[in-house]
Amino acid sequence: MADPAPAPSLTLVDGLPRCHHFDAFRCRSCSLLGVARGQQLSDKEAHARSLVDAPSWLPTVAGADAGFRNKAKMAVGGTVEAPTLGILDRDLAGVDLHDCGLHSDGLRAALDRVARWISSAGLAPYDVAARRGELKHVLLTESPDGELLLRLVMRSTALEARVRSRLPALREALPELRVVTINVQPEHKAVLEGEREIVLTPESTMPMRLATGVTLWLGPRSFFQTNTAIAEALYEQARTWVGDLPDVRTVWDLYCGVGGFALHLAGEPREVVGVEASAEAIRSALSARVAGAAFVAADATQWALEQSSVPDLVVVNPPRRGIGAELAVFLEESGVRHVVYSSCNAESLARDLASMPSLRPVEARVLDMFPHTTHYEVIVLLSR
Repeated sequence: MADPAPAPSLTLVDGLPRCHHFDAFRCRSCSLLGVARGQQLSDKEAHARSLVDAPSWLPTVAGADAGFRNKAKMAVGGTVEAPTLGILDRDLAGVDLHDCGLHSDGLRAALDRVARWISSAGLAPYDVAARRGELKHVLLTESPDGELLLRLVMRSTALEARVRSRLPALREALPELRVVTINVQPEHKAVLEGEREIVLTPESTMPMRLATGVTLWLGPRSFFQTNTAIAEALYEQARTWVGDLPDVRTVWDLYCGVGGFALHLAGEPREVVGVEASAEAIRSALSARVAGAAFVAADATQWALEQSSVPDLVVVNPPRRGIGAELAVFLEESGVRHVVYSSCNAESLARDLASMPSLRPVEARVLDMFPHTTHYEVIVLLSR
């Protein structure tokens, strides 16, 4: 029988979220710990409402208080005998956080076994101060089915043969592993990953079978939201809005990633084109093979500007910087009737909306993708 997950660091004390790492000042990432969840949610909605003038706001989607993260991004520190998985402190020493209460039970259990395997395999953690060692980060993603995608970020390929020879032991200890890779990041700077990815398993992608009925495929470098339940609610909201618009037959999904919005909106009578700069993400999106969905690897703004006609609706899901003035002005002048804008930064969203005054907010919703922090997702339906 597999070992159980370590007890989560995050608990409720008198109705307030508490974490022993936060209280000991080992990790302060969850800046709103100590603030009641209800207050967190109302503050986020108030912030979004102050920036987006929508006539209708749907109830905020809260999600779970703990155990919601499907991805762990862990800096490796310590020693071969006692590796730490977590963050580095001010002195660049490893702080172990593999019991982080934000992570799912599956991730916590897996990280515990990965740490033991690192030690048994003799993989030296990278010492940032001394600039020696090999293993820099452990990046672990869990699917809704409990499968795992593991990336070992290493300084070089010096230990590749050792990792390959010890991989059967890891897969025996962690049978949920579907994809394992080595990512090579040789530079001594604060960069999470490098350009080279070495796949060590027969499978190179992992299915994310969502409760919405859509399956996405993740490659090692593919982006997916860190909170699966909230991502599902986000996609379902877009599908509901678009389904209620009888005049929408053609859709662009710009910044489509692995096709989350596109695959939820495609199908009779709609045709969707997803556009994303990452070629790997586009390969993952194409793996879904959904009728009515096509995908293009290209810069979203440049691709849109080069088209001879516009669709009935455009979905944009940009990074924190927003879509920017060039694309916003294009959408304003294009005549497109509807836009669904999904944003992880309401301030850049507000700047973009100011550049497209003819596209007015119709309805909006806050989704608490990142509990215990000031960050959240907001999705807005715009129409002329």
